[in-house]
Amino acid sequence: MTSLVDETGISTTGERRAVVATPGATPGKDWVIVARQLKREYDMGGEIVRALRGVDLAIGRNEYVAIMGPSGSGKSTLMNLIGCLDSPNGGEYWLNGQLVSAMSDDALARVRNKEIGFVFQTFNLLPRATALQNVELPLVYAGIPADERKRRATAALESVQLGPRLHHRPNELSGGQRQRVAIARALVNSPSILLADEPTGNLDSSTSQEIMRVFEELSKQGQTVVMVTHEPDIAAHARRVVVLRDGIVESDERRDAFVDRVGVAHATTKVAHD
Repeated sequence: MTSLVDETGISTTGERRAVVATPGATPGKDWVIVARQLKREYDMGGEIVRALRGVDLAIGRNEYVAIMGPSGSGKSTLMNLIGCLDSPNGGEYWLNGQLVSAMSDDALARVRNKEIGFVFQTFNLLPRATALQNVELPLVYAGIPADERKRRATAALESVQLGPRLHHRPNELSGGQRQRVAIARALVNSPSILLADEPTGNLDSSTSQEIMRVFEELSKQGQTVVMVTHEPDIAAHARRVVVLRDGIVESDERRDAFVDRVGVAHATTKVAHD
């Protein structure tokens, strides 16, 4: 039997084609995301905008994938569907073996809270709360007891090298540290996917590289990471890059092939401790 993920941590092309070519079939347990002919249309004052025109996409467990494309390519729409923030007009979307494209809004919300950890361009931290308290917040909503909340939030912060900053408030942290707090908050519920939407958009180039090193390290630890970006040099940090254009997948290739094609530099280095 062919292995789903090869020695570089990327699902094989043959396996991806096979799983998206079988409508209605439940994907195997090693597939976290499977989209089959995914479509999303919007009625904009009588004009139909076809944001997604039939996207086929399969992402295996523990993959690190970037989704990129120019404005109007459909990448934000696809992110909203992957993140269970919206529902498609056509096609199938399977998340961790569940056909979420057929779910009600309430069911989608439950899946979203359990399966997906979001990291946004803006950090969305409570300004008067410490790093530990910010990361604990999803666990408070989930009704987790205080001792367990503290243990899990501390572990999440330590996983992004912020153990010494547990009791610092956002205004006492650098931009990169604040984004790492946001990443820890996204990880604290042990999601199937870490979904990052333009995670470096508010950061300078040096701090952006710092955050990319964090994602690289999380990927090495087995976390599935899906990152949406419009910047080729940021996308080049992922092991696999999917490019959308006009609502369809234009290319889906390994990092090395993407870097060679678009001519961007990439260097993977050790996570900085600051």
